[in-house]
Amino acid sequence: MSESESTAKFNAQITAFGINPSKIYRNLSVEKLVEISVEKNEGMVTSTSSLSVKTGKYTGRSPDDRFIVFDDLTHDKVHWGKVNKQLPTETFEKLSQKMKKFVGGKELFVFDGFVGADPENRLPIRIITDHAWQSLFAHQLFIRPSAAELESHEPELTVMCINDFEAIPEIDGTNSNAFILINLTKKLVLIGATNYAGEIKKSVFSVMNFLLPSKDVFPMHCSSNIGKDGDTALFFGLSGTGKTTLSADPERMLIGDDEHGWSDKGIFNIEGGCYAKCINLKEKSEPQIWNAIKNGAVLENVVIDKESLKPDFDDGSLTENTRAAYPLDYIPKAVIPSVGGNPKVIIFLTADAMGVLPPLSKLSKNGAMFHFMSGYTSKLAGTERGIKEPKATFSKCFGAPFMPRLASVYAKMLGEKISTHNTAVYLINTGWSGGPYGVGKRIKIEYSRAMVTAVINGSLDIVKFSHNDLFNLDVPTECPGVPSEVLEPRNTWVDKDSYDLSAKKLAQMFVDNFKKFEDASEEIRSAGPKL
Repeated sequence: MSESESTAKFNAQITAFGINPSKIYRNLSVEKLVEISVEKNEGMVTSTSSLSVKTGKYTGRSPDDRFIVFDDLTHDKVHWGKVNKQLPTETFEKLSQKMKKFVGGKELFVFDGFVGADPENRLPIRIITDHAWQSLFAHQLFIRPSAAELESHEPELTVMCINDFEAIPEIDGTNSNAFILINLTKKLVLIGATNYAGEIKKSVFSVMNFLLPSKDVFPMHCSSNIGKDGDTALFFGLSGTGKTTLSADPERMLIGDDEHGWSDKGIFNIEGGCYAKCINLKEKSEPQIWNAIKNGAVLENVVIDKESLKPDFDDGSLTENTRAAYPLDYIPKAVIPSVGGNPKVIIFLTADAMGVLPPLSKLSKNGAMFHFMSGYTSKLAGTERGIKEPKATFSKCFGAPFMPRLASVYAKMLGEKISTHNTAVYLINTGWSGGPYGVGKRIKIEYSRAMVTAVINGSLDIVKFSHNDLFNLDVPTECPGVPSEVLEPRNTWVDKDSYDLSAKKLAQMFVDNFKKFEDASEEIRSAGPKL
């Protein structure tokens, strides 16, 4: 296909989509996107050569403004409720037409590429934005096409993110002026009035989480790495559990840090980049992220010194949710294309601020499904505004905001994968020992690393386990590099009665939370804590 034919094809697609901008910049280079971003005062180049931007009012996801279109496809397949809120088709159509009319005569930026590193399960996508820096974000976060692939590109999923377009709630049927509307039938996402680029990433992931199960591919919110012998490991965990830190092992290669699929052939990264939190980022503790913040990387809401132009990663005055977006190939030893075999081990990470869960335990298949559906961790005092005491939180499948289907659908797939591939599953608690937050101490990172190493290298296969009757967990009596007394949490508490009370309290929380999974089998339910 000649360049003129390719251009004509693209123009025809844009016309068919129903927009008439004055100019479209398609798949510009990193250098050009940075140049335009600076020209338009969208951002500034820092001392690290990264592009720094501020996202204004919205510095994180806006869950109250996210809706999924309710129609023949979704009515019985989406888990409707507070997370997945219904939107009538007519409301979506009206707002779609308003948005398309709004961008008439304006300059737009398009990124055409893919999600899904496995060619058999990849999805061609189109990201349309009105800001150059967000097109750069898409370029770095998703999988970039070759010149030949770009010529023949036919998008199956389109995201139209128009920051300058605001909804009128009383007219448009939204919750506020900002909106994230997902139409799974049309494979079209509309985002307006929020500059936070994470909405683009997460909406694409939400769509993939809905689509992949119908292809018998298990979608996962996790990180993964691979050893020199080809052994693959998965790490599930919510914010603050150490997922990014513990999966970044210098002895192993990173496949991906956030979003994956698991087919019959093995696992694959859904994305082509990383979107790392960088509040309090230090070169010593996280060198991979630190060194990835260079030319082409996008910094969101990081405070920049006006004179030196150095990023101040310790300054959370704009938001605690500061971010860096960069391509996977900025990470040394990253696996590209980012695919791996069927996982040998799965690690669930939790940060129990009550200090009662064992630091390391082995899960049965049903136990794995129980803890996967539960998705337990603690929001820690001091990490979020307004939280004075540790607060237990449960997020189904370790990613509730991005899982449109019922938790049992994803858990069933997990169980089948574990059975088919004989995958070992462990629960590692990176939280507190010797007492709750404020009394005990955070489990040392070197102990957590030693546990991960022992799980991956198989050294726990030959040790004895004892059964924790309350939490219904199998706990190893020893682990290389970890003092044995640390493995039994009750032994680390001075006040044993307080431990028993706190442990029963957490066990009850697990049981109470699981009541919402009415369709869970008795086998899964009985794999949880025993009161």
